[in-house]
Amino acid sequence: MAPMSTFPDGFLWGTATAAHQIEGGNTNNDWWSWEHKDRTPCVEPSGDACDSWHRRPEDVALCAEMGLSTYRFSLEWSRIEPEDDEWSTAAVDHYRRQCEACLAAGIQPVVTFHHFTTPRWLAERGGWLEPATADRFGDFCGRVAAALGDVMSRACTINEPSAVAATGYILGLFPPGASDEREFHRVNEVFVDAHRRAVDAIRASAPGVPVGIALAMTDYHVVEGGDASLARMRADLEDVFLAATAGDDFLGVQTYSRMRMGPHGVMPPEDGVEVLALGYEYWPEALEGTLRRAWEATAGKLPLLVTENGIGTDDDEQRIRYVRTALQGVLACLADGIDVLGYTYWSLMDNFEWALGYAPRFGLVEVDRSAPFERRRKPSADWYARVVKANALVD
Repeated sequence: MAPMSTFPDGFLWGTATAAHQIEGGNTNNDWWSWEHKDRTPCVEPSGDACDSWHRRPEDVALCAEMGLSTYRFSLEWSRIEPEDDEWSTAAVDHYRRQCEACLAAGIQPVVTFHHFTTPRWLAERGGWLEPATADRFGDFCGRVAAALGDVMSRACTINEPSAVAATGYILGLFPPGASDEREFHRVNEVFVDAHRRAVDAIRASAPGVPVGIALAMTDYHVVEGGDASLARMRADLEDVFLAATAGDDFLGVQTYSRMRMGPHGVMPPEDGVEVLALGYEYWPEALEGTLRRAWEATAGKLPLLVTENGIGTDDDEQRIRYVRTALQGVLACLADGIDVLGYTYWSLMDNFEWALGYAPRFGLVEVDRSAPFERRRKPSADWYARVVKANALVD
């Protein structure tokens, strides 16, 4: 039987961004503080980013021009609640108008409530190490969901909690720059609690809006003797959160590459495999592997939505090649009965890639930050638009 090339009717096509990476001027969160610390690992501060706080209509128009059916973006908590229990009506209204603009363009707004950044006032009280943060996050989600519930198509509670925990509390590259395994496990526990509280709060305030979490997943490949290393890695970075999805409406799967696990842990890229500038392997097949893993781990009880997948590269032909192969993997999963709701490319535009600054280019759209902020579609955006229009892989 010939492999599938057409996606199901109603398959969701989208792209994604995060508030701190594109809005600019988010001076009141832990990341802004981190970018400006002495001896920070950040190569440059976020500054004005892509000025999307003021250019929201342009960003929504880019999604509409590509014919997308979803746009996933995040809320900046520190704008909405700049101090403890001090709420900005203007900030909430800004995000409401963004949702309304999406709906007017025929695009479903997928709203992420936490994407890496935490208000300064909360970080100063211990941030995600402090169990009370889960309560505060639940309160935040309930209050904002009440304001956005009628214009929000889908809600993601937390983006990649394992990345915040591991990179901030073991690797020291995210705030607070710690390296303490006990703190890492504690942060994981607080995030799990926060997710469950957020699901309940959003459902109470916005009944009928599907709610889930967006998890970072890796396509792990075991080299001889690496089974124990793999089990430990998965337990800490994936399984603890997969177990917390029981009762959710969907699971967001996010992946970029594979990782080889040997008897002593993570192994370097394999000889002969293309390595990207960011240091990891070019491995678009990772998406199929992680979708299958997520489906198996949740016993097929949760629809899957690819909430991030993409490639940081200056070679736009390589980007098209990567996405095409990744989508072939999605089609293979669909053919086997795995319920994949849609595909979201990361990212809409080149933006602030955290500690790495503006050098990595994941976007379908180039942003000239000196022009100022002129958006220019890349050939990959046009190719993606053809895929979306055809609802099928195209040359």
